[in-house]
Amino acid sequence: MERRKFIKSSSLAAAGGLTILNFPVFGKNAPSNKVIVAVMGVNSRGAYHAEKFSRIPGVEVGYICDVEDGAIKKGLTAVKGASRVPIIEKDIRKLVTKTDFDALVIAAPDHWHAPAALLGVSNGKHVYVEKPCSHNPNESEILIQAQARYGKIIQVGSQRRSFPTLIEAVKQVRAGLIGNPYMAKGWYTNSRKSIGIGKVISAPSTLDFNLWQGPAPRKDYKDNLVHYNWHWFWHWGTGEACNNGNHELDCCRWFLGVDFPTKVTSAGGRYAYKDDWETPDTQIASFEFGDQKTITWEGRSCNSYPIEGNGRGFIIYGDKGTLVNFGGEDYKVYDASNKLVKEIKSNMKVDPNNTVSASGDADLYHLNNFIESIRGNEKVTAPIVEGHKSVLMCHLANIAQRTGSSLSTDPKNGHIIGNKLAEELWSRNYEKGWEMKL
Repeated sequence: MERRKFIKSSSLAAAGGLTILNFPVFGKNAPSNKVIVAVMGVNSRGAYHAEKFSRIPGVEVGYICDVEDGAIKKGLTAVKGASRVPIIEKDIRKLVTKTDFDALVIAAPDHWHAPAALLGVSNGKHVYVEKPCSHNPNESEILIQAQARYGKIIQVGSQRRSFPTLIEAVKQVRAGLIGNPYMAKGWYTNSRKSIGIGKVISAPSTLDFNLWQGPAPRKDYKDNLVHYNWHWFWHWGTGEACNNGNHELDCCRWFLGVDFPTKVTSAGGRYAYKDDWETPDTQIASFEFGDQKTITWEGRSCNSYPIEGNGRGFIIYGDKGTLVNFGGEDYKVYDASNKLVKEIKSNMKVDPNNTVSASGDADLYHLNNFIESIRGNEKVTAPIVEGHKSVLMCHLANIAQRTGSSLSTDPKNGHIIGNKLAEELWSRNYEKGWEMKL
């Protein structure tokens, strides 16, 4: 099937409430068209990536990179039955020097995302990096420079930008579907439990904690850190805003057609429990784009009462109507009188609290877009330049929260204006010898 026909068929099927996920390989399935990927971080999301990439025609998982034995086992299980058994390499610095693979897929903890991506592109590899694409604003700016210097693809894991229904919806909104879209609201809710007060102990023998920390300055191992709770420590994680809010904020920015804000505020804190959790479990962030448009995001990590009947989603408000999405391919459009005038349905199951794949196998659109971009048949739908703009909103919300400041920002690049305390959080310190350098 030709690419044009495939896209047309996908769009028509999506409009009718169907989903097509058995992707063809465009052109000849020749050895020269084969794409070999390496996956870094396979305890959860990365194991999903390993499985799904291995099932795309003409794609093989050649390497698995992780620093924990249990995660490695999960990664190998994910590709069981594939035509190729991946080679295990625990040290990403050694992995990227291998010349027999094409692309690096990164699903490691947040503090690793940008440093690993830089290692990948600087060693001639295309990169798929999960959100957030940086641990701080400076890192994703460095990745933009690296992409320009090394000429390799950097695709960010903002998979909704590859959903055919949402691509079409953006076009329609910009063509006047709901009039002038001037406000957007995103949200995410969950019922996460307390992580308790961790005890300093020796790292398990199954974990190379030195490599796990990598670019982050060294800290003692605690028994409430690995695998998932690192999200809630500023040293390694970026909180719920970057963990889940990144998706909705990206869609809000995409639909409104805005780049960098002029003002950012954040309210919230760690309210639900008294424990080691450092990032907010409750956060309401607002972003102003001059006097033209605004975006808000509400995150509740420890109270799952839904908004608009759903645990996550976004709404685009216009002067002639409203568009509502609940985290997947489907959406509804209402006119100015709140009458439902359009509804796009999907057979994809959306689980907002699924840490592996909240939007189900619709993610395959995004993975396939990355592979076809490597082959030269498409362009990535979530390039690093766009990924940076969206993750920057999350970082700015966190910086406003941590400093108790209302941030004024430059609409040309999102940089903080006139707040030295906030500006100190634009970047981070690195473990000696692990600094991010072009």
